[in-house]
Amino acid sequence: MEIKLFIVLNMEKTKFYDEALSKFYGSQEINSYPLSALDIYAQHFNKVCKSLKDVNGLDSLAKIQNWKSTVSFKNEILDKEHVVVVTDPQLNIVYATQNIFPMNGYSPEEIIGRKPKMFQGEKTCQDTSKYISKAIKDLVPFEATITNYRKNGTTYNCWIKGQPIFNTKGKVVNFIAFEREVA
Repeated sequence: MEIKLFIVLNMEKTKFYDEALSKFYGSQEINSYPLSALDIYAQHFNKVCKSLKDVNGLDSLAKIQNWKSTVSFKNEILDKEHVVVVTDPQLNIVYATQNIFPMNGYSPEEIIGRKPKMFQGEKTCQDTSKYISKAIKDLVPFEATITNYRKNGTTYNCWIKGQPIFNTKGKVVNFIAFEREVA
């Protein structure tokens, strides 16, 4: 229902946007407006729709796994534009948001079932990697910036804020990481 309302509201905004553009360009020597304006809006709209799908997918995963704490995925994905990666207790990736692709070139489907270590390589700091591994082993939250590798082999600095996820019975059912590329 929330997605439908969002789409309807944005369609209304688009109507006024189209009318304003038409009025402006109609008063000019050029009697049409640039298609790139629609392309930019369509790209943003597509990104928002994918993000809302991820919000719903993560909310469903949290419900199925009986997560003890709740996370505002809408805030993390739409507002902060974080990539979200969820693993099972054995660190196999079970969910990744669509916005991972622009960061590292992998689609979520390509990484499901694999371990986050797949992003590491020769230039990855072993001390940082050990710090993250220890935090996971000790079941405590962590925050770090690590050098990761894209699908094409180039490196990028990835800020990661991770934590274990417990179910309502106190058992670790997942690990979650909020990520973004940093300079």
